[in-house]
Amino acid sequence: MSAPNPSTENPAAESAGASAATLDTSFFGHPKGLATLFFTELWERFSYYGMRALLVLFMTAAAVGGNPGLGFDTGKATAVYGLYTFFVYVLSLPGGWVADNIWGQRRSVFVGGCIIAAGHFSMALPAFGLPDVAFFYFGLGLIVVGTGLLKPNVSTMVGDLYPEGGARRDAGFSIFYMGINIGAILGPTLCGWLGEGYNWHWGFSLAGFGMVAGLISYQWGADNLGRAGLLEADDEQAVARKSRNFYSISAALAALIAIFGFLMNTGVIGISLQQLAGGLGVAAVGITVAFFAYIIFFGGHTEEEKKRLGVIFWLFILAALFWSGFEQAGSSLNLFAKDLTDRTFEFMGGWTMPASMLQNINPLFIVILAPVFGWFWTWLANRNANPSIPVKFGLGLLGLAGGFFVLSWGAANATAANPVTPAWLIVTYFLHTCGELALSPVGLSSMTKLAPENRVGQMMGVWFVAAALGNLFAGLIAGQLETLAPSSLFWSVAMIIGGGGIVGLLASPFVKPLMGDVE
Repeated sequence: MSAPNPSTENPAAESAGASAATLDTSFFGHPKGLATLFFTELWERFSYYGMRALLVLFMTAAAVGGNPGLGFDTGKATAVYGLYTFFVYVLSLPGGWVADNIWGQRRSVFVGGCIIAAGHFSMALPAFGLPDVAFFYFGLGLIVVGTGLLKPNVSTMVGDLYPEGGARRDAGFSIFYMGINIGAILGPTLCGWLGEGYNWHWGFSLAGFGMVAGLISYQWGADNLGRAGLLEADDEQAVARKSRNFYSISAALAALIAIFGFLMNTGVIGISLQQLAGGLGVAAVGITVAFFAYIIFFGGHTEEEKKRLGVIFWLFILAALFWSGFEQAGSSLNLFAKDLTDRTFEFMGGWTMPASMLQNINPLFIVILAPVFGWFWTWLANRNANPSIPVKFGLGLLGLAGGFFVLSWGAANATAANPVTPAWLIVTYFLHTCGELALSPVGLSSMTKLAPENRVGQMMGVWFVAAALGNLFAGLIAGQLETLAPSSLFWSVAMIIGGGGIVGLLASPFVKPLMGDVE
């Protein structure tokens, strides 16, 4: 375990974490506050992945029949999916700012969870005869806002529990990550069974009840968190001023978005959802580059902090590339499971597994392998052989590419009349999981290590903006299934992701010195 280094740790986090560190450490040898955040995130991910597993299937399902969907074509459905998941993560940036400047992480997480639950229940209301499309989009909008508040800040609070940093913090994030994936197993299983098998809106409703369970768990265990996540404000008037500005700007943006959506829906603004998604992707890249340029050159940071911010930007690029492939699980891989995978089990009386349940394979592997990876990084660190963060990112990309090479091979042998066995998806998800465990929990931890003391929430938001871009491009890529054979699509993705992994490994010796001694 690395010794604490005051020059590289966040003093605010150290103050909050020092309080948390004096608490019971009975949760697998970690602070008991980790258990509170573990179960909060478990139920939030239950709601998110449960609904996500249904999303594209619901949109592409016929608008008539016993369990009608929206009847969207594949291109439109995957564009909506990409836009939704993009905004889920991109709003982590203002969500981190709100926590750092107005509410603190603890309040932001609770308010965000309440908004998420309201969003899921809104998507369930058409079961009672209310308009399908209107409440579908309204519910997605609420979930986007709520997740932007909750997601980056619960992860920041995990980092606050470990003032000493080092490999023990990495291990804590790996345990936290296991909680995420337990929720990701339960969500698609139960929401998928209910939504696909009976009524889509019942599945969305169950996702809402999952978020309510997370809120109850969060409030129940709040005392275990010490002062982690509380706002440390020296100037109450400044906080009040920022609050007023935030509420005014948010109201204006909400009005503009509502007007734009109305004009687009009525045809006054003649662009497609696919064009909107592509334009937003380009804009998001430009804004992120400008944001990093501003904080590096005009943020008042030391030279050491500027170098670390540069490392964060490099990791951001690699992470965005990773998620652009990985997050096709809910779109192109989900459609492959529905259309080209044999899901009928004769030994179970001819039972056909819902396509959404195959979303469980990745989180199941995560639950099994996360403790192994957490132990492995600690074991290597104790022997001064722990790979650097940039090396782990490169390995993660190569693992993801390997999965797409496998699936491309399987797709080349699959037709609707002769679907392939689920084994192809199982092997693909195994390789994707290994890649994910090399990159994602390590990336979460690296943001808390590398960020300047007054940028922790914002840099955690930046991490989720990388996921936002990846999700957006994943949706756009999946839309190519309308004109491109699955085997060709998966092969192209494998080549691009694999090339990125090789570049990441080759660049790692030059990136590592910029990090200083944070590891």
